Amino acid sequence: MSRIGRKTIILPVGVTCIVDEHNHATVKGPKGVLEFTFHHDITVVSANNEISVTRPSDSLQHRALHGTTRALLNNMVTGVTQGYHKILDIKGVGYRASLKDSKTLVLAVGYSTPVEMMIPEGLTIEIPLNTEIHINGIDKQMVGEFAATIRKVRQPEPYLGKGIRYRGEFVRHKEGKTAKK
Repeated sequence: MSRIGRKTIILPVGVTCIVDEHNHATVKGPKGVLEFTFHHDITVVSANNEISVTRPSDSLQHRALHGTTRALLNNMVTGVTQGYHKILDIKGVGYRASLKDSKTLVLAVGYSTPVEMMIPEGLTIEIPLNTEIHINGIDKQMVGEFAATIRKVRQPEPYLGKGIRYRGEFVRHKEGKTAKK
């Protein structure tokens, strides 16, 4: 049995989970609604403020789907109750971020023109300092994917450490060239 898959998910107060006959789960909470269609072999039962996930056999595919389905449902419950949050730091002289009409993120990170990125629906971006980007949303995958897309614009380089990095990310610095003796 999967160690993750066999754990039940306890629904907090104010959260409901509806599973229909077409293997479609809808989780509603105070922050919003998330939907997920899971594999037809996996059985999800929502009763008594608990969600349980079971599998029909111990085959490799069913074991993988079992834990994955349970983890995704747990992420949905966490998302509609607490939400997800990522913080990106910008390092470099003249590097900064700003919002343009609350739908576009503008990054000035050393290119000849600023990079403009459309903010996906369902995410909110806050910029308390011009070198800090806060990404908030209820969908864990969407928050992480957009943070990775922003980081990809200018990844931290190992010599001076300039670029966009996650809060708390360690960038190993390399030694520069030395003169021959």
